[in-house]
Amino acid sequence: MEVQLTPEEQAQLVQIAQRTGRNPEEVVREAINSFLQDEIAFEEAVKKGLASLDRGEHITHEKMGSRIEQLFQS
Repeated sequence: MEVQLTPEEQAQLVQIAQRTGRNPEEVVREAINSFLQDEIAFEEAVKKGLASLDRGEHITHEKMGSRIEQLFQS
């Protein structure tokens, strides 16, 4: 797979690599891996939330507003 970067992106990549003592390819791999892990975690959180809703575990907007008001009144 190839990804085309703008000259500005390439320059930033090289600067980061130089500052951190890594090569640009390593920086890209680490960035992509971090992004992929974040996406996987987000998808899992969404699935968990949807399953919770399916089980009827939720709170209405009004009840949440009441809880927040109570927190600020304490």
